[in-house]
Amino acid sequence: MPKTVLLIDDNAVQAATRQTILKRAGYFVIPVLNPQRALEQFQANDFPAPIDLVITDHIMPGMSGSEFITELRKQEKNLPVLVISGLEEAEERYENLNVTFRLKPVMPDYLLSTVEKILAA
Repeated sequence: MPKTVLLIDDNAVQAATRQTILKRAGYFVIPVLNPQRALEQFQANDFPAPIDLVITDHIMPGMSGSEFITELRKQEKNLPVLVISGLEEAEERYENLNVTFRLKPVMPDYLLSTVEKILAA
């Protein structure tokens, strides 16, 4: 059974690109364009499969990636999370949130190797 990745990004083009890369590598990808909606789905356990990894953007309307993860950690303390951001200074917002942080641009091979390392840990 393939690993399930929840992909949260308000940029539909970036989300679709990452979704394609991950799907081609054999992952089951659930895209969500809104972090608040993703939290609601976690609270309602409303996913078609258990989530193995969350990949999220940092800057999104309504709720930043760090705000999302802070809320997520109240329910999912050990769920692996990969944050991808174009802002180097954003990394400090994720201290003590148990995440892996990568700067954009993240090339496909680097994305896949990072995901593999996170899921293998």
